[in-house]
Amino acid sequence: MNLETLQYPIGRFSAPAFVTASDRAKWLRAISDAPAGLCAAVAGLSGEQFDTPYRPGGWTVRQVVHHVADSHLNSYVRMRLALTEEHPTIRPYDEKSWANLGDARAAPAGISLDLLDALHRRWVALLSGLTPEEWRRGYFHPESGDMALETVLALYAWHGRHHTAHITSLREREGW
Repeated sequence: MNLETLQYPIGRFSAPAFVTASDRAKWLRAISDAPAGLCAAVAGLSGEQFDTPYRPGGWTVRQVVHHVADSHLNSYVRMRLALTEEHPTIRPYDEKSWANLGDARAAPAGISLDLLDALHRRWVALLSGLTPEEWRRGYFHPESGDMALETVLALYAWHGRHHTAHITSLREREGW
């Protein structure tokens, strides 16, 4: 298996050119379902398996779980800022450094799984009531440029599936 497939088991994210209400509903379901999918992906893993990198040079399963919580929490806050401020510039963070902090390397993954469950329920509650005009609000990301909320929704629907696939692909390759 090549490195590209190991890094992007469901393919790279491609921003939609046009977004419909049906697209948003599908992505919102993906956000809603992501915590359960990630929980299922790690169910029954041993401590040693949690500390196995999903690919050579990649994060461990434990780091991936904590990264998803970190990333989705940041996205939730950024979306709230976009809904309450006029096109804010958001602050990026160094996800690689965050993944190498002690909690991400050693804390039980269940902590972040619990956080994701609560966070995603709150996130879905926020997003479920947005108007078409609110979906077009957005923010400026210094590394990615202007981001509309409906594009961010698509990105994070992909992001949850992307990292869950890192774990399920590893399990398949290892016969876990």
